[in-house]
Amino acid sequence: MTTPPAPATISISPPVDFVLGASACCMACVFTNPLEVVKTRLQLQGELRSRGSYTRHYRGVVQAMVAVCQADGLRGLQKGLTAGLLYQGMMNGVRFYLYSHAEDIGLTQQPGGNVAAGAIAGALGAFVGSPAYLVKTHLQAQSLAAIAVGHQHNHQSVSSAFESIYKQQGILGLWRGVNGAVPRVMVGSAVQLATFANAKDWVKRQKWFPDDSWLVPLAAGMMSSVGVAVAMMPFDVVSTRLYNQPVDNGGRGHLYRGFLDCFVKIARTEGILALYKGIVPAYVRLGPHTILSLLFWEELRKLTYYYQHH
Repeated sequence: MTTPPAPATISISPPVDFVLGASACCMACVFTNPLEVVKTRLQLQGELRSRGSYTRHYRGVVQAMVAVCQADGLRGLQKGLTAGLLYQGMMNGVRFYLYSHAEDIGLTQQPGGNVAAGAIAGALGAFVGSPAYLVKTHLQAQSLAAIAVGHQHNHQSVSSAFESIYKQQGILGLWRGVNGAVPRVMVGSAVQLATFANAKDWVKRQKWFPDDSWLVPLAAGMMSSVGVAVAMMPFDVVSTRLYNQPVDNGGRGHLYRGFLDCFVKIARTEGILALYKGIVPAYVRLGPHTILSLLFWEELRKLTYYYQHH
């Protein structure tokens, strides 16, 4: 029996989209985590430490990857992978669930609805996933003293990181840096989901590929990834700094008081272009991650639709 083509708009229940969105982004994370490690290191170098010294060890993406491999072996490129998978599953599960619900109630069909739904879904997803992102950043920043950048938290594992943060700062300490993460993911999610939906419709109108071809979401994801990287980059740098900075017993940061303070200090001490620090690995990471996440999500939705109707 032949498989019928999927309809132009696939309707999937929000709980199912929670699982599909989380699975798609976790699959993408496995491939892109090494670039996330490099991006984190590049974004932290040049930071003015509390003792008044700067840290600079990496001259570019390739040199950074080589340095990580020399210091920590090939496994060093997958630092923080477990925490990264946890973050991707929690954040994107919530994000795709809420976006799917917005589709069900017709919000995405309204003018600006795609952007609004993407932003709201991204903000709530970022809040839920913030503790995992905090731990992921700590683990990815850790390295040998010779090439270390940023504050070194010296966690032994994901579970010990959660335990250490909770014991030192309480439950609210796990959400430190969320004020930088929420605007970062809000912007990225709004751009990603809105541009992906519009790009997919545009690609279909061009008739380059059959409507049910996997090349349609692939091409749309490639277009979406450019906008996501450009829009998210300044927020990403600020978010990385806020998550990784050392804090006192009251949970107050040694280097930055919050999102705006971090933004201003980076611009003043390192120049406005520092807000695009790590743009190459960020795009090299965000690009494939956006493309793979959206491609996997779309294809998983098609498979689910086929199974539901057979």
